[in-house]
Amino acid sequence: MKNQNHIIKQFELSPHSKAGIIIVNMENEEANEHDVSKPHRDNHCQLMLALNGNFKLNIDFENIEFTAPALLCIFPEEVHHIIEVQNPKGWMISFDSSLVSKEVLQLLENKINNPFLLEQRSNFYQQLIILMDLIEKLQSENTNNYIQKSIHSLLNGLLNLISGEIVSNLSLDKEKENRSIIIKETFIRLTKEHFKTWKKPSQYASALSISVAHLNDTVKLLTGSPVSVHIQEASVLEAKRLLYFTDNSVKEIAYEVGYDEPVYFGKLFKKVTNFTPLEFRKKFRD
Repeated sequence: MKNQNHIIKQFELSPHSKAGIIIVNMENEEANEHDVSKPHRDNHCQLMLALNGNFKLNIDFENIEFTAPALLCIFPEEVHHIIEVQNPKGWMISFDSSLVSKEVLQLLENKINNPFLLEQRSNFYQQLIILMDLIEKLQSENTNNYIQKSIHSLLNGLLNLISGEIVSNLSLDKEKENRSIIIKETFIRLTKEHFKTWKKPSQYASALSISVAHLNDTVKLLTGSPVSVHIQEASVLEAKRLLYFTDNSVKEIAYEVGYDEPVYFGKLFKKVTNFTPLEFRKKFRD
């Protein structure tokens, strides 16, 4: 069925949020202020701690199914919607990314598995529950700036706890390997932020203060694809979102993802996906 909207809806933090953060108990049936069953974006980060329930949702064309307990992270650029949820219990915390260090956000975005399955008997699981429960209680009693600062501190404590658990599961033994991974992950983050205007590898190399050759060698070694391919794929992913979720023309979408020549964009899209833009729309949506 065709989507008659001409934009992908993007929702802001709830008006009930205070100082860039809000936590919602999933057992509250009236917690959702907009229709989460329809594809949308949020201009903020979301972290779900599911204690119970069965979940099926879609994030950027990928269906994700899991049974609690688990963690799930959703980031602002990702188009997502809930397909089905049964017997949910836990919390969803939404927060402005400016409240958290870039290092922690980058680690979560690059390293956390969606879903991050949990062991109920672990200390980590119990600590997550304690922090989420405390944030919820403080939010309900929020009467002054010091309580709000406490909530911010607890959020950062929660995300640092999760980051520590992720890092403990990684096998990063050599300093050289660590440096290479940092370069690759920072580059991937930059493509998501700048794909509309930065089309040249030299722009990313300059931002990372390294040579184009070093950037390309590092990225190709770790991913199997050169820098130019990742830059193109970032634009094509956004184009897929617009083709699927809007009725914008191919020309409009080409401009939206940073290409002034729709014909060139069409050839690039087919090179990456094996479909023309209209073939993609017809096959996956119409």
